[in-house]
Amino acid sequence: METALNARLLSMRVLERFDKTQELDLEPLSKLDHQDRQQANEYIHGIFRRRSYLDFLISHFSSIQLEEMEPFFRNLLRVGIYDLLFMDGTPDYAAINEAVEIAKKQISSKTGDLTNAILRRMQRELDSLPKPDFEDRTKLIATTFSHPEWMVERWVNLLGEREAFMLMQANNQRPSYYVRVNNLKTKTENFLLRMEKNDIEFEESDWLPGYYRVNSINPFRTKGWFDKGVCFVQDVAAGFAPTILDPQPGESVYDLCAAPGTKTLLMANLMENKGAILAVDIAADRMHKIADNAEKFGAEIVKLQRADVIEERFKLTDAVLLDVPCTGTGVLSKRADLRWRRTLADLKTVVETQAELLDAAANMVKRGGRLVYSTCSLEPEENMQQIEKFLTEYDNFELDSLDDYLPEEVLIEDGKAYQTWPHKHNCDGHFGVRLLRVK
Repeated sequence: METALNARLLSMRVLERFDKTQELDLEPLSKLDHQDRQQANEYIHGIFRRRSYLDFLISHFSSIQLEEMEPFFRNLLRVGIYDLLFMDGTPDYAAINEAVEIAKKQISSKTGDLTNAILRRMQRELDSLPKPDFEDRTKLIATTFSHPEWMVERWVNLLGEREAFMLMQANNQRPSYYVRVNNLKTKTENFLLRMEKNDIEFEESDWLPGYYRVNSINPFRTKGWFDKGVCFVQDVAAGFAPTILDPQPGESVYDLCAAPGTKTLLMANLMENKGAILAVDIAADRMHKIADNAEKFGAEIVKLQRADVIEERFKLTDAVLLDVPCTGTGVLSKRADLRWRRTLADLKTVVETQAELLDAAANMVKRGGRLVYSTCSLEPEENMQQIEKFLTEYDNFELDSLDDYLPEEVLIEDGKAYQTWPHKHNCDGHFGVRLLRVK
């Protein structure tokens, strides 16, 4: 099972590096074939979703304190326990044997024996595993649902315990995905025929046209449909911001903080490739990604500009999409690593940056034009509180109704904002408003 060992070993190395640097580098997985890369991704993201609980079990079954373990050994045990509990296709004996073999080869024979003892002790108690029983309620919840304590405390205060539990449970599920047909390259009916002929199960979204919920994006990748520009991956709620901007053919539109460019692609679709979209981002490597996507998907009206939106001066334009950098707390199922990278201090910093970006974007909009502000966050400070503060400072903007664009079930603030929740709407968590410049 050399390939399985490689998938496990590379997963451990990626997780080890994350523990040391707080950076998620998946590049080592490119060495694996498709099936093994899938397996490695399952280990990595699955462990992020269950990390606190896995560490609780390690502490229970090991005589060594978690903090005293080398990062590689700690992640070796995480992978071994995840194998035993959550990987249905792996027999218990294989999970244990392969973890032991890696421990012996990568660390020492003694560590292999210790790994064997810990995992076999746990295997004997699989039907009666211990549950967290801390007196500190926040720590108990954080360990049970594998979210950081600061996040748990905020959400319990915001939503109440029961709903916070539901949200965290949703974050810990394997994500499903939406694909959006690219009408610049194919007709919707032809795309549907492609999926049906290839026995791809899908569910059409009731919220926005052209979006299809799928259990896996692997068939689309193996068929080469992404490379051919036939469709792209985009959560349906991520499509709300371009939809409420409502860019029209022939208009001039700015997409600020544009990378990786899927919202840019959607706007090119909505504009029927007529007009002009200026996609702006500060990072050169991300600009290359937008350029590649625009070419691949046939978005001919997209021009690129690398710039700091806060510092650069832009001509006035018809419409501006500002999808700001955020804490990402609405996408913790797909980006489970974010929960372990974000801190309360990060929230304060990002709110300040968002306010500066919003100020800059407001000065790019023509009189009678519109500005959409959006996030993939659940935090009030990044969302409605940010907009309320903006409106006290800019009396030449006002909120516009979204009733004509989005389903009622996602609308808040009397229909003048949207907010989706993973546990309520079975999609990522997104927020957005449409601001009109009235004078």
